[in-house]
Amino acid sequence: MCCPLRLLRFLLTACFAACLVSAARAQPVGTEAVRHGESARPAPLEDTGFLNRQIVSGGVIHHFQVYVPEEWRRNDNRKWPIILFLHGRGERGSEGMWQTQIGLPEAVRDHPERWPFIIVMPQCPLGSFWTDPDNLAMAMETLEQESQEFHGDPDRTYLSGISMGGYGAWELAIIYPHRWAAIAIAAGGIFWSYDPTRWQRASTLLAEYSHAVGHTPVWLFHGTDDPVVLPRQDELLYDAIKAAGGHVRLWLYEGLKHDCWTRAFREPELPRWLLEHRLPATPVLKPGQLQPPPQEPSAFAERLLIPLHPPAIKLTTGQIENLAGEYLDPNGLPALTVERQNEKLYAKDRYGEISDLAAASPTELFYPDGSSITRLVAVRDAEGRITAMVLHDDRHEERWEKRKPAQAQ
Repeated sequence: MCCPLRLLRFLLTACFAACLVSAARAQPVGTEAVRHGESARPAPLEDTGFLNRQIVSGGVIHHFQVYVPEEWRRNDNRKWPIILFLHGRGERGSEGMWQTQIGLPEAVRDHPERWPFIIVMPQCPLGSFWTDPDNLAMAMETLEQESQEFHGDPDRTYLSGISMGGYGAWELAIIYPHRWAAIAIAAGGIFWSYDPTRWQRASTLLAEYSHAVGHTPVWLFHGTDDPVVLPRQDELLYDAIKAAGGHVRLWLYEGLKHDCWTRAFREPELPRWLLEHRLPATPVLKPGQLQPPPQEPSAFAERLLIPLHPPAIKLTTGQIENLAGEYLDPNGLPALTVERQNEKLYAKDRYGEISDLAAASPTELFYPDGSSITRLVAVRDAEGRITAMVLHDDRHEERWEKRKPAQAQ
């Protein structure tokens, strides 16, 4: 058995040592560590990117996502532009993530540098629609919650939606007419497919929506061959807003069907256009000074038909022969073979698949039956001979060197 005095000394020593360890652990970075020449540990990174969130609305838990740019910092007091994005009918659910697969979220994944916004992405429950009042209320509650947490700028709050989400966006546009700095909607409208009777009130509805939107800048996108939400909807809205002296753009993509949003959100001009607009500033008045009217955007109307591909030109025999040949990837393996058949060109890829080629210029080729943005650009030497082919789309480039005749097998 230990002596009581020795036991007491042991306990006091152990307690003192524990206090020293605790104090050392609590030592702030940048004091003792810096005095001994040690580098301070870096501050932890902020949670950015696509974040899982939830909100209780109407007594129901709703899961959703918010996108936070990598440069966002909690304590820098910076106000961020913020977008409320409403997805389409196919992304409804309760898991809170399916709505991030297409449209604006997909564009952000491809080019985060183009989108310096906080983006709020609520999810519409299965069996319901964004135009249901409860879902509209839930969407606005998610915007309020995330705007407060992530320093959303009330003067640069934007509204966007696709397809069914475009229907919902139009409802929020007229319910909260002075909330949005600008609105961008793809394949949307105000004549809901699940309520055909709305077409019977076309004249009054168009006047109601154009009046509520007022001078808020609106950019509409639609495919000319859309069989789901007829482009006629956006044509009518464009005419109504233009007639009311509003600020509206309508871009119609020739040959595209319902999915025009992939092309729309790839437009580099779209995020820049959004950031050009903010809510009119309220001037600070002196005592007794009358409130002047707010500075609103001037009337503007633009309607463009965007071709799916550039016009094809006819190449000379010499130009066709110059393009034809086998192009090798950096490992020396065939990546592309441009073949000539009479006056037409064909492309055979590394898997043997053959596609038509058309020429936008003597050095720029495209796939007339394929992607609207994929291009093959020929590289020429000082003598005008084609030495390489560069494939580029919205995301990347690949360069393939042309096999020299002496290397032919």
